[in-house]
Amino acid sequence: MSLIKNSPNWVSDEHKMFAESTRKLFDAEMAPNVDKWASQGIVDREFWKVVGEQGVMGGSIAEEYGGFGGGIGFDAITVYEQGRTGDTGWGYGIQSIVIHYLNTYGSEGQKKKWLPRLISGESVAAIAMTEPGTGSDLQSVQTYAERDGNHYKINGSKIFITNGHTADIVVVVAKTDRSAGAKGVSLIVLEAKEAEGFRRGRNLKKLGMKGSDTAELFFEDVRVPTANLLGTEEGQGFYQLMKQLPWERLMSESPRLVSSTSRSMRP
Repeated sequence: MSLIKNSPNWVSDEHKMFAESTRKLFDAEMAPNVDKWASQGIVDREFWKVVGEQGVMGGSIAEEYGGFGGGIGFDAITVYEQGRTGDTGWGYGIQSIVIHYLNTYGSEGQKKKWLPRLISGESVAAIAMTEPGTGSDLQSVQTYAERDGNHYKINGSKIFITNGHTADIVVVVAKTDRSAGAKGVSLIVLEAKEAEGFRRGRNLKKLGMKGSDTAELFFEDVRVPTANLLGTEEGQGFYQLMKQLPWERLMSESPRLVSSTSRSMRP
């Protein structure tokens, strides 16, 4: 199965060159490691750096933030070529989603601070949304963030968080107004290494996607600067999440669909 040979109308010559170079890279660096990553339950951190150095991530992001200013088709090609190798562990789908949240809703300072790190593979990202007992029902989110001067204090827990065991940058879905339902939800960016009171649970073993590190996350009076709020004001999180949902579904599901199709077509 080849995107290059069976090209949809949106695929340009530039897309084809990108697909070919990405395929060669993944054949050399990803395919030989699929079984190892599944066995150890995590993708080697060095792989993130390798693909970052080769310019595979963040193709749709402007050059000033570390991308090369292409369209979202380049991200689609990246996850397509990942799936072709049979890998479902590398968490670029989530990485790409966080990149797009930051690019769409981040301030200029936030973009310059975090996008180059994510696109280069220096940092790994996660979205802390799902909670024990409430799943992904955003109106019922129990994790909350209270203002304390120029910081938020975040308390709560999350579960089944992809990239949760390795993430350096975590977009936390939290209530900044616990009485406002969905209108009280905000997105706050947490830097894991700087966050006292932030704790990760064990890397969860799963029936599928075994190479994808997945963990519980715990927040106990975690202080995060109010400047890390995504958007122009509190309470925009529900809208932000719903607006980006189609992209999230595409990036999350594509590698698995391509992987299963590729395996079924092998002799």
